[in-house]
Amino acid sequence: MIDWLVQTLRGYPEIAIFLSLALGYYFGSFTYRGLGLGAVTATLIAAVIIGQLEIKIGSPLKPTFFLMFLFAIGYGVGPQFVRGIAQDGIPQALFAVVVCFFCLGAAYLGAKLAGYDVGSAAGLYAGSQTISASMGLATDAIGRLGLSPEESKKLLDAMPVAYAVTYIFGTAGTAWILSSLGPKLLGVDLQKVCKEYEAKMAGGKEASGLTGYRMVTARAYKLKGGFAGKTVADVEALFGDYRVFIERVRHGGAIIESNPSTPLSAGDIVGLVGRHEALVELGQKIVGTEVEDRELLSVPAEVLEVVLTNKDVAGKTVAELASSDAAREFARGVFLRKVVRGGQELPLNPGLKLDRGDNLLLVGARNNVNRVADKIGYPDRPTDQTDMVFVGVGILLGGIIGAQAIKVGGVPISLSTSGGALIMGLVFGWLRAVRPTFGRISGGAQWFLSSVGLTTFIAVVGISSGPGFVAGLKELGVSLFIAGVVATTLPMVIGVYLGHYVFKFHPAINFGVNAGARVTTAAIGQITEAAKSQVPVLGYTVPYAISNTLLIIWGIVIVVIM
Repeated sequence: MIDWLVQTLRGYPEIAIFLSLALGYYFGSFTYRGLGLGAVTATLIAAVIIGQLEIKIGSPLKPTFFLMFLFAIGYGVGPQFVRGIAQDGIPQALFAVVVCFFCLGAAYLGAKLAGYDVGSAAGLYAGSQTISASMGLATDAIGRLGLSPEESKKLLDAMPVAYAVTYIFGTAGTAWILSSLGPKLLGVDLQKVCKEYEAKMAGGKEASGLTGYRMVTARAYKLKGGFAGKTVADVEALFGDYRVFIERVRHGGAIIESNPSTPLSAGDIVGLVGRHEALVELGQKIVGTEVEDRELLSVPAEVLEVVLTNKDVAGKTVAELASSDAAREFARGVFLRKVVRGGQELPLNPGLKLDRGDNLLLVGARNNVNRVADKIGYPDRPTDQTDMVFVGVGILLGGIIGAQAIKVGGVPISLSTSGGALIMGLVFGWLRAVRPTFGRISGGAQWFLSSVGLTTFIAVVGISSGPGFVAGLKELGVSLFIAGVVATTLPMVIGVYLGHYVFKFHPAINFGVNAGARVTTAAIGQITEAAKSQVPVLGYTVPYAISNTLLIIWGIVIVVIM
């Protein structure tokens, strides 16, 4: 039975890849206090074990999936990358660049002092800085060194060994440093400073007073006699900062669709929509007696995700879009449930500034939601469709551009097809944010391209390097782990102090900026959990976009400088 399985895997290596993926995603799903191996590292370990069977895999498969992954990564961070370079994210973008150099320098220094070869150095860098994708570019760079096949294989086999040994502390250590050690080093109470920052953003108002459709409800009231001759706008204004709207009016038995100028009469029944506490506390006091009128309140509602593209709306805060007279009419009857930027949900707050490319989740009566959506951007309605022409052309152009090489000292230097795919992903991702009428990649497709693309690449690396993995681990295991701890810790500790004393980031933002600069999702999760707030995410997206690009490209640089 075992011999049959071994022969089958050797004869059909594609089966071995799927076995690695299945085991990797299964064991990578287990976590302890938010931390775990993750699918990438678990897949690598599974693939290395399977690779002990000496399975040979053809070469085109690995770069194909890696190109898919890099394009998807670029596509996802493109809007934030451009914003960080061109707009108000410049300090955060500059900070990310500086931290990226420290990350490269720490790994280079550790590899040089320990006397590691190029392959081990590239793996040490990838694992300690938790940037798995850099191994792909490092692989391309090693392939262009002009070495013999035997020498190249030795270096390539050493890379996943160093990566596997250093990655676990790279992830767990970064999360611990930024969520626990960092605040202690600066003498900061993370929960307290986040609450202070939220209060500052809110400008003295309740942080959720203008947003949060989760607590919005609809109720019907019979108007008091004093409202004769008043308009819908007059009644709505009585609720002050609370956004309360009259959607419909029952007048003389007939239901009327209302607008701000609709006249009201004593005895009319109005359908109010607004925050629950506003209607409970002020509804009967201001308007009149609450009544049951299901027909009046049966307004077709919609939950719609909209990509923000309007330049006049971008750059404004939630409060500016909700509080002024002109803004109240503009956003009348529509509530903001969620804002997502770069895949991260931002804290809903009156002081939250919106940017082009943000995904806004709007809720309200269907006609109002559609009206507002048309004014602020492009409705991104749920669909399984993906523009594969867009994806194919993007990877094609990136590959062609990246394949072009220039000679430096007689050595050909290029971005490689992988680097080209990443850069073109950034460009195409930005184009999608600016002109979202084309180039849609569905959420499921983007997950497949980025997650399965990388894990398949890693599976091939692990299976191919399996036979030499154990020997390399025995030879360098302890020293590699120590070098990884140093390479992980040094840039993060420097980054915490740098962000606080040099860049003057607010303590509530500083740790999010550092997590983004290190491209560590586990760290931002631990930070927000420790802070009991989503505020640190405000500093995460721009550095993440910048670092996710530079740290991957450093995979080439670490090979060149070693």
